Amino acid sequence: MPIVYSSDLRQKVFNAGQAKEGSQRELAKRFNVSLSFIRDLSRLYRETGEIKPKPQGGDRRSKLKEKEQKLLKKMVEEKNDIYLREIQSGIQEKTGIEVSVSSLCRTLQKLELRRKKKP
Repeated sequence: MPIVYSSDLRQKVFNAGQAKEGSQRELAKRFNVSLSFIRDLSRLYRETGEIKPKPQGGDRRSKLKEKEQKLLKKMVEEKNDIYLREIQSGIQEKTGIEVSVSSLCRTLQKLELRRKKKP
């Protein structure tokens, strides 16, 4: 996981780079940061005009809302030994939503739906 450096350190490194106080390697050594951080900071400034860090993380909410969960429940009740890949393709056909197998597994556990394996 990448390190998020403080705003004042980012500003010091950026100012030193703008003042041409050394090469990127020298600045990395001087401020005890990685060379890739210096390069990424320069690229970020060129592309956005800012040096603040990008937001971390993402949205982890399930794509399967109440309507899709009802469909999932119906599919499992109709065919108790259905494979996750079959559920995945069925949901995509009926709703157009692409969902991962792991997300399906988590949703099944949350809904306390059990699938019976064939012997």
